[in-house]
Amino acid sequence: MQDPNLTTCSSSDCATCGGCESANDRRTITLTMEDDTEVECAILTTFPVKEKKYIALLALDENGQPVNGDVYLYCFDITEEGAPLLSNIESDEEYDQAAEVFNAIVMNAQLQEAVEDTLAE
Repeated sequence: MQDPNLTTCSSSDCATCGGCESANDRRTITLTMEDDTEVECAILTTFPVKEKKYIALLALDENGQPVNGDVYLYCFDITEEGAPLLSNIESDEEYDQAAEVFNAIVMNAQLQEAVEDTLAE
């Protein structure tokens, strides 16, 4: 996982723009990485693990297509002003727990899609 130097969204912050929507009507967020490069990411989902909430992001290229399929996981919260607040997952154990729950969400979605495809045939 890349480790961004990030506390809140960049200028596409929901509190200032009214929403994180790209030209493709996909919810996105811009990450500022440690080297000050910006990475536009699709918001895949937010999900709870124990008392914390996490966000799963997929890096996009300039055409809105996935860059390499890597999913970034971060702790997720909302500020009092309604802006998203992301922070790094601090321990390997916490990251493993969040990744396990995210993988279960993906597997459940894939299973649901397979069932729907089978029923549609």
